[in-house]
This record gives sequence, structure tokens and C-alpha cells, in this order.
Amino acid sequence: MTASELARGGHQNVKPPDVDLVTLGQRLRHLRRSKNMTLDQLSAVVGRAPSQLSLIENGKREPKLSVLQAIAGALGVPMQDLLRPEAPSRRAGLEIELAHFQGSAAYSALGLPAVRGGRRLPADALESLIGLHRELARRLTEQSATPEVARRANQQLREQMRERDNYFADIEQAAAKVLQSVKHTTGPLSQRGILDIAAQLGFTLHYVPDLPGSTRSVTDLRNRRIYLPQIASGKGHDPRAVVLQTLGHFVLGHADPSDYGDFLRQRVEANYFAAALLMPEKFAVDFLRDAKADRALAIDDFRDAFGVSYETAAHRFTNLATHHFGIPVHFVRVHESGTVYKAYENDNVRFPTDVTGAIEGQPVCRKWASRTVFQAADPYSSFYQFTDTVGGTYWCTVHVESTRSGEFSVTVGTPFEHAQWFRGGDTTRRTTSRCPDPSCCRRPPETLVDSWSGQAWPSARVHSHLLAALPAGTFPGVDAQDVYEFLERRSRP
Repeated sequence: MTASELARGGHQNVKPPDVDLVTLGQRLRHLRRSKNMTLDQLSAVVGRAPSQLSLIENGKREPKLSVLQAIAGALGVPMQDLLRPEAPSRRAGLEIELAHFQGSAAYSALGLPAVRGGRRLPADALESLIGLHRELARRLTEQSATPEVARRANQQLREQMRERDNYFADIEQAAAKVLQSVKHTTGPLSQRGILDIAAQLGFTLHYVPDLPGSTRSVTDLRNRRIYLPQIASGKGHDPRAVVLQTLGHFVLGHADPSDYGDFLRQRVEANYFAAALLMPEKFAVDFLRDAKADRALAIDDFRDAFGVSYETAAHRFTNLATHHFGIPVHFVRVHESGTVYKAYENDNVRFPTDVTGAIEGQPVCRKWASRTVFQAADPYSSFYQFTDTVGGTYWCTVHVESTRSGEFSVTVGTPFEHAQWFRGGDTTRRTTSRCPDPSCCRRPPETLVDSWSGQAWPSARVHSHLLAALPAGTFPGVDAQDVYEFLERRSRP
């Protein structure tokens, strides 16, 4: 019987789930030295050659039960002391970790020689090697992460938002406190107000032509400067929101994100903070309350009243509608191809999901307003629709926006009984969706199948981003060297 067989149940007094040979060897060496015994002395007692014992101590040979019993007897310790899973000392633990790193396939692929972690290896060299290996392992893990990591993290975040009706009281309070500090007392936040907020928080704004391409802004914490693009990016980012999102990270006390989920959470919170400044809760709620009283809630009017983008107004509406007015809602941003890019709901609408529960990347039913809008005679005008689904009837208002990546529909919807509060709630446009039943819209009509089955060979456009690894780094997708070189240039007198 070997040590591993013994650990798996071959002896009733030994309970570790398995034996790590490197740890076993380290414990044997530690106990032998604590008894002031040499390998030659131990070999004479147990009747095994010193070379065999050396292989065991170096984790290169699995000893039989009889050998372990003899060694434990010679050292005067219970055999369990040899089989414990923990390292006998911190130094031994580092040596074990080094052995495991150097035994990995990733290290073997480098073709580098192994470094022995014995007493001749200085402690600082050992610490340095372990640090390098840990960083290499971290980067390899990041680079091997697939978009599924992002989808799972996003799904968890969406569930948390749903539990709170997408209303974050602590962020609302933080935004209100900032507005109060600059004596903002009415209406939308102006550019002057944004400059005052930055100054109040100890930052200065600098618009530059050479901002790194992987960033929307860069903050120099040493000199309290926020660098922004001199010219608007043209990608739909409100330059005011970019500044306020950056400031939001500091107001909300964000540290470097620990993982992708933390990165997403911080981004959502910073975006919420920016919207809460651009559309302050008190004034936004007053505006919506008056519109509701007139049965004329409209995202278009909400947008125009505060001078923000339609998508920002739609997001902000989801923050306030349920908490203040008891109106459950859903929000979805859909590409003209029918693919979901963003989604949120607390009204039980059944978004399409994959096996992980993720919504992003899934095709929306062709009968939903998010897609029928693209077939409208004038898709850029106000568009309203009722949709009968397997989960109930929903009313939706949709806006289409054009971007470099194509056209997107931005939809805000609510259950049938709440449509009465919205402009367009009396629309006669109505469709029926039977999804996820494949016969609804995912299976071609039989007439087309009969006519073209076996006669078509499309060349698929591969969406490589679906297969690519997530961007690596503390801030995913940001090139740290570009950022540091930029700050170095800008810090020179």
C-alpha cells in the first residue's frame, strides 16, 4: 500500500483526502532535521538507501506504507505527522509552492530549468521567484477567461439591481450631498456646475489631444488632474457624464477592482452617480410626478427636460419609476440584428437567456417592439406597442439610435395595467409573441423550408468577440503602459 492509498482510506486513523508528495517530502525533511539526523543515519535505521530517502524528501517518489511506518518509527512521531497536508514552516511552504509552479505545464512549455528550493537558495530569491510565478499564473488565468465570465458576473449584478428595483439610496444621497456642496438648487446640472463639483472634490479638468485610445479619461491621483479628450469621441458618450463617472469612483470610495464582477459593479455605480447628478432625484421625481398626473409619462420629454441622451433618460427612469411611483419596468437595448446588448427588468418580462441565465447576446423575439420598430415606416419617430406574451401583456415605448456599430433600439416597457400613465398608452399597435416556442419566430415557415431546405449555403460572419478572451488587466481592456507613459509626459514641467 502506498501513501496515497493510505490517505484515501487504507488506514482508519489517517484522514487527509490525498497525499501531496512534495509536502510529504518537506515534512519528512523537517522532522528528520529537527531530530538532528542525517539521511545516512535515517537510512541505517529504516533499512533503505539514502538515495531512495532523498527521492522521497524531494517529492519524486511515493513511499509504500511499510517505508512510511519505518520512517515514522525511526523519527519517533505518529505517521499522521508525516501525512499532514500543511507545510511544516513558511519557508517550506514557499518551497512547496515553487515546486508546484515549476511542475506545471505552463512552466514546462517555457523550456526553462527548474530552480531547486533548498537551503542554498536565498530567502529573498525564493520570495522573488514565488512572486513572479504568482503574477504569471494570475495573467494566464485572466487571459484564459472567456466572455462567459463577464456574462455570469453581469447576471449576478442584474439580480442585485432587480432586488433593489434598480434604486440605490446610498448613491442618491451621495449625489445629493455633492449637489448641495456646490449650492445646486434647481434644474439640470450645467457645465459650470460640473467644474464646481470637480473643484470641490479637489480635481482640475484638462482636455488633451493625446489621451490613450483604450480610455475615456485618465486620472492623475498624484496631482489630482482628470484628463479628458479634447474632441468628443463620437461614440455616444456624453462628455459631462464621462467627467461625473470619473468623479463618482472617488466619491463612492472605489478601490482597484478585484475581479471582473467588481469592475462591472463599479461601472454601474459610477454611471448611476453621474445620472443622479445630471438628473437630480428631487427635480426628476417632481417632473415625472407631474407627467404621471397628466397620464403623459414619456422618456422623450424626460430626456429633453434634462438635456441628456435618450438611453441615459431611460436608465434614470428605471431608477425612479418603481421606487417612487410603484411602476414596474423593463429596459433593453437591442441591435438591429436582434441581439440583446443590455437588459434590466423587475416586471417579470421573460427575456431570452442562455444556460447560465445570461441575457446579453441572446436574440429577442421578432414580435417584440425592440425588433418590430426596425420595420416601421418611420422608426425614428415615437413608437409604441402592446405585446401579448406567454407571461402577460406588456406595453413598450421604443427609440432608435444610429451608431458606428449599426442601429440600436432602446426600449422601456411596463405591464399592461401601467400603460395608462404613459403617452402612447392608447396605441392600437399590438403583436403576439409565443417565444420561447420555436414556432413563434425561430423556426422558418414551412413554405420556406420546403422551398429552400438543402439549397442554401450561407457563409457565416463570425463574431470573433464571442470567442475572444476578456481583456486582461486591473481595468479590463486598458493598456497600462500607454496610461503610465501618458501620465509621465503630462507630469513633466
